[in-house]
Amino acid sequence: MKRKLVSLAVAAALTLAPGALVAQQKGGLKLSDGVVKIGILTDMSGLYADLSGAGSITAAKMAIEDFRAQEKGNVFPIELVYGDHQNKGDVASNKAREWFERDKVDMIGDLVTTSTALAVMPIAKQANRITIVSGAASTLITGKNCTDTNVHYVYDTYALANGTGKAVVKQGGDSWFFLTADYAFGHSLEKDTSDVVKANGGKVLGAVRHPFPGTDFSSFLLKAQSSGAKVIGLANAGTDTTNSIKQAAEFGIMPKQSLAGLLMFLTDIHSLGLKTAQNMYLTEGFYWDFNAETRAWSKRYYDQHKRMPTMVQAGVYSSTMHYLKAVKAAGTDEAKAVMAKMKQTPVNDFFAKNARIRDDGRLVHDFYLLQVKKPEESKYPWDYYHVRQVIPAADAVGPAANSECPLMKK
Repeated sequence: MKRKLVSLAVAAALTLAPGALVAQQKGGLKLSDGVVKIGILTDMSGLYADLSGAGSITAAKMAIEDFRAQEKGNVFPIELVYGDHQNKGDVASNKAREWFERDKVDMIGDLVTTSTALAVMPIAKQANRITIVSGAASTLITGKNCTDTNVHYVYDTYALANGTGKAVVKQGGDSWFFLTADYAFGHSLEKDTSDVVKANGGKVLGAVRHPFPGTDFSSFLLKAQSSGAKVIGLANAGTDTTNSIKQAAEFGIMPKQSLAGLLMFLTDIHSLGLKTAQNMYLTEGFYWDFNAETRAWSKRYYDQHKRMPTMVQAGVYSSTMHYLKAVKAAGTDEAKAVMAKMKQTPVNDFFAKNARIRDDGRLVHDFYLLQVKKPEESKYPWDYYHVRQVIPAADAVGPAANSECPLMKK
C-alpha cells in the first residue's frame, strides 16, 4: 500500500490576524483566495530524504517566518503544506493536481528527483501556478521541457559536469567509465560529463546503468573495474552514490581507480565519513561554511534541524523568500505577474549574489569546486570541504545561446 501523503497547514504561526488582511486588501494586494499557499513536495523517506525531505520543510518554514519578521508582521496570510512524492512521477502529479484544484496551492517547491519535477511542471503551467525546482538536476528542466511558470533554482547536470568533470581530467583522470542511475537525471549527468571529459582531452571507455533506486552495485562496479578506466564516474545521487562508494571500497577498487561523485551532498559526506570520502572532488551550488553570511544562516538552520544544510535545503529557503518578495512586489499571487517580478529582481542573499533568473527559468549563480578534507584537516563538526575554486556563473551555467527552451527563441 502506498504510504499516505501528508500535509501540514502552518496556520497558527504563519498567518495574520483578520484586521491585517483587510488592511492589505485595501492597499491593493489581490489574492486569489485570501491566502498565499506554498507546497513543498519532496522525498520524506527515500534515498533523497536526507538531502531534501524534512530539512527542506524546515527551510521553507524559516523563510516564511523571516519574511514576516522583515515585514514587521504587515504581510498577507501565508500557509505551508508538504507532501511525500516517494520519488514517483505519478504520485507527484496526482498530489500537484489535488493541491492546485482542491487546496488552491500557489507555488510548489523542492521537487527533488527529475522525474517528479518533469511530471509536475506541465500541470502547474496548465493551472497557471508556479514551480520552483531546487532538488532535481536534469537540464531538460530548462531545456526542451521548460515552462514559463517554472524556475530551476539550485543546480543542474551541466554545472556539475563542468565543475567536477573538468577538475578531475585536469588532475590526470583522463579515462572514464560511468556508473549511471537509469532515469532522466542519470542519463543527463552522464552525457554532460562525457562531453566535458572529451572536450578536455579525455576519453570515455563505457558506461553501465543501474536500476533506480539501487541496492546491490557489485556487478556494475565489477564492469567498471574491468574497464581499466582511471576514473569511475558516479552519475547517481543520494544513497545510490553512498552505497556505490561503500561497495567500491569493499571490492578494493580504490586507489587503483578513482571515484568521481558527480552529484554529492554534504549529507553524503557526513554519512560516508572523511576517512572514506577524503580527497574526492565535487561541485555544489552552496556550502554552509563558505563565508560569514553562509555560516550565520546555517547555524540558525542547524538550531532547528540539527544538521547543516545541503544546497537543496538552502535553495528552498532562498527561493521561498524570493517568491514571497515577488508576491508582495506584484501585489498579487497570480503566477505570471509573480514570475515577472521574480525574473526582474536579482537574488542577493547568503545563497547567491547578483543572480538572475533567465527566460528559460534558470537561476544563474556561482558554483563551488570542492575537495573533501582528510580527517586530520577537519577542525570542527561539518568542516568537510576545501573550496578549491569559485566557478563564475557565466562558466557554471549553460550558455543561453545553446538553450533548447522555446522561451529563449522568441
